[in-house]
Amino acid sequence: MAEGEKVKTVVLGGYGNFGARICRALADSPGIELVVAGRDAHRAQAFAASLGGQATSLSIDWASHGLAQTLQAVGAELVIHTAGPFQAQGYDVPLAVAAAGAHYIDLADGRRFVCDFTRATDEAFRESGRLAITGASTVPALSSAVVDFLTKNWKQIDTIDFCIAPAQTAPRGVATMSAVLNYCGAPIQVWQDGKWTTQRGWEDKVRIEFARLQPRLGALCDIPDLELFPEKYQGIRTVVFRAALEVGLTQRALSVMATFRRKGIIAQPERLASILNSAARAFDFLGSSLGGMVVRVSGTDAVGKAVRKAWHIAADHDHGPEIPCMAAILLARRLAKKELPQAGAHTSIGWLSLSDFEPEFAKWEMVTDVIDEGTDHGA
Repeated sequence: MAEGEKVKTVVLGGYGNFGARICRALADSPGIELVVAGRDAHRAQAFAASLGGQATSLSIDWASHGLAQTLQAVGAELVIHTAGPFQAQGYDVPLAVAAAGAHYIDLADGRRFVCDFTRATDEAFRESGRLAITGASTVPALSSAVVDFLTKNWKQIDTIDFCIAPAQTAPRGVATMSAVLNYCGAPIQVWQDGKWTTQRGWEDKVRIEFARLQPRLGALCDIPDLELFPEKYQGIRTVVFRAALEVGLTQRALSVMATFRRKGIIAQPERLASILNSAARAFDFLGSSLGGMVVRVSGTDAVGKAVRKAWHIAADHDHGPEIPCMAAILLARRLAKKELPQAGAHTSIGWLSLSDFEPEFAKWEMVTDVIDEGTDHGA
């Protein structure tokens, strides 16, 4: 990259819950010319102005048929797609980005979107000579980096059991709530005991222990890792992902809604996302600003010993929502430095190591713990 040359980076949903965090991080990053993009021209312009003149704005409808032409007209070289929920999206946006001749990164956590992404878009990105990475978020980018760190040199991984525990008072968007409700009570395919089983989202609550958080009830959620990990970690017996809300009443409410959906009383809970997202604020006084995550793995280490380890992270002061943004930020910076030369479409697995995330954890004063739990410790 020539001296002073910058990669024009368009963040779709750039003033949203996650998009705004990514924009703040990239605004002063060397090698990046930032464009805050969204449907609301006033909000995009106002947020870009709040970044101290280090960004411009763009009024754009990512669902429009003219997206490729618009991106090409503004000279987009990298597009970061943060406008979820991805559970209901097809591949029009990434394909438009490929047609515009730009690189692509998204924060998708929709299982089908991420798992089918390479098959659906790889040819387009290879033809354009550009790189596309999906799922550049907590899952599977960070989660896979943690598993690789914990199991380095292991002979065999038997189980991966992990849980995200958001802070009650942390900012969250309607898109996030919609994504959660999308699989509430829906059948989910889970790799358990060496075979695929069907379970229901947000049912079957389990007590989860954390290093720096109080124990919480966790319930099954549908994420790409449930499908990607059994393929990546050959021979694994079980992969489970849960989410544990801080306020037990709200966790139980989602379980009740899951039961209603299973019984046909509520057909599409995601339609209630806006109402429930607002209603959840009424319970903030029962919670705190402390959230976190735990990843537990068990298996056989390099010398043939049965082992069980856990990695924990605790994020206070409502900084938890920064975590889903970190992978996209790190990848964008590496791309601007031309450290990601590979073309084609890929999931985020394997592109970042846990050590890549550590400066970001430190920036937000997040604390991590690695604990040897032996072989008899419960989840």
